[in-house]
Amino acid sequence: MKQILIVDDNKMNLAAAKNALSDLYKIAAVLSGGQALKFLENNQPDLILLDINMPEMDGFAVLEELQKKGQCRHIPVIFLTADNDAATEAHCLKLGALDFIEKPFVPEVMRSRIGRILELEELRKNLAERLDRKIKEVSDMKNKSYTDALTGLWNRAYTEETVGAMLQNNSGGFLFMMDMDNFKAINDIYGHIAGDRTLQAFAGALKRQAGPKDVVCRIGGDEFMIFFAGEFTKDDMCSRAAAIISDMGAFLQESRFETNSSVSVGIAQAVVDAEDFTSLYNAADKALYYVKQNGKNAYHFFSDHSAEQAKRSSRFADLHTLHSLLSRTDAGKGAYITEFDSLHHVYNFIRRLVERKNCPVHTLLFTAAAPDHIAAEEAMDLLEQAVKNAMRCVDVAARYSAAQLMVVLPDTDREQADTAAARILSLFRENYHGTVEFSFEIRRMEGKQAAIK
Repeated sequence: MKQILIVDDNKMNLAAAKNALSDLYKIAAVLSGGQALKFLENNQPDLILLDINMPEMDGFAVLEELQKKGQCRHIPVIFLTADNDAATEAHCLKLGALDFIEKPFVPEVMRSRIGRILELEELRKNLAERLDRKIKEVSDMKNKSYTDALTGLWNRAYTEETVGAMLQNNSGGFLFMMDMDNFKAINDIYGHIAGDRTLQAFAGALKRQAGPKDVVCRIGGDEFMIFFAGEFTKDDMCSRAAAIISDMGAFLQESRFETNSSVSVGIAQAVVDAEDFTSLYNAADKALYYVKQNGKNAYHFFSDHSAEQAKRSSRFADLHTLHSLLSRTDAGKGAYITEFDSLHHVYNFIRRLVERKNCPVHTLLFTAAAPDHIAAEEAMDLLEQAVKNAMRCVDVAARYSAAQLMVVLPDTDREQADTAAARILSLFRENYHGTVEFSFEIRRMEGKQAAIK
């Protein structure tokens, strides 16, 4: 049953109103505006019948106070008045009353007007609730379209839009580009559930470093991004980057993944390195590439890379110096061992030579037949050492995963490739006494055009 609050300083009017309405509504009655406000502190009636002419606080003053209270401002009000002046009626409606009833009132008229107002109020509430639900649905849909389902982080579309707007307002900050080194090996060896758990842990490590104004994003796969909004020093960012790398290092160690996985971070500074999102993204990506090419498991600022380039541009070197710089980390003995992420540069260079010179190049793929990845990892270390010792310095090798290793053999025909594979396995077996066996397959490398056909 709906509740009506009647406010009137005349007890006879209160009694008459209660008699007319009590069979339809729950009635609360007070004799002054002050009592009405006191009642409304702990109660929420469905409608208020409010007398205008009352001592100390008239009906207009009471309504003005109700408009200031959030919980009461939407309660419908009908004024009770003995004044049928048009100016009074206009003033009542201007203040927010929905109707007024002249005194002495006719019970049937009062019930009719109250019923109509309550019906309209019920319709208003229903429409408001439907609108709120629709707004929430649209908001939820928008959030879903802007968030990554696995990690709950923002996606690239949202990040580009939001960070782009910040940069247009000359907001300072730093953009971190990050990815997981050797993440594919986690999926390959331990399964996608372990991979998903790792990505969620990565997201958690980023959230712990982010503030309320920062934007944390999963770009896709094992690639993530954070925009730290505000004025920070490079030392601040060094601490954040080191904490992310350390947090993920601890998680990977606790998970006992035998994949040599880690985190690499590229950092670009807003305004200093770039003023728009695309340029800032590219700068951070170049800084990340630098890390990937120089040992991984570290962070690097784009500005440091730019400074190094500027330093180089201020001086000149002869070919002898450049040869010395480029070869200083190469011992020059045995096959060249590299990371698989870097192998594609060498592979495509050799493939262009094949296409141009039609020289014979073969590739070997060794695969460990072992269900125990720990045993396979141990065997792979010895197989890699066998490749390095048994092959020429022009040969190139890289691990695809903890159970597979690829070797590229330039200027080698099929018979020589078979011999090379046998020599590698022979040297491997001399130093390995476990149960892991390796199979291998051989394929001739073709030029780009032939590969497309």
